[in-house]
Amino acid sequence: MDVVRLLGVNVRHQRKLKGMTQEQLAAAAEMERSYVSDLERGTRNPSVAALGRIADALGIEPHLLLLKS
Repeated sequence: MDVVRLLGVNVRHQRKLKGMTQEQLAAAAEMERSYVSDLERGTRNPSVAALGRIADALGIEPHLLLLKS
């Protein structure tokens, strides 16, 4: 699995663990819901800054979004 797709799988997993919708995550990370959707589907290649904002919104360390489970 490539890193962009792995990131998307992990974002979706963490979001669901927190009981958040895509809309809630997008609002907390100050980005568009469509960006979160694209990210979760592995069709968006996020910047390091975006990765940090997503991790902050999820209340986790950014590196956890890049780990294989």
